[in-house]
Amino acid sequence: MSNYKLAIVGASGLVGRTVLKVLEERNLPHINYTLFSSSQSAGSKIRFFNQDYILCQLNENSFDNHFDYAIFCAGR
Repeated sequence: MSNYKLAIVGASGLVGRTVLKVLEERNLPHINYTLFSSSQSAGSKIRFFNQDYILCQLNENSFDNHFDYAIFCAGR
């Protein structure tokens, strides 16, 4: 089975952290996660699946990586 690429936009906010918690509970296999945030939180670390993920800043080129799926939790 191939790995899917999933982008999570707004991962550092309240809704984003709730989405991360639900994804950990579901423990979906074969997914590579990329976590996006605003410039204020970019570069920060979030613990997810017992691994540190560094938040990427969301910009106009963020989706050049061609993700299979995306979850948007951003408010502004």
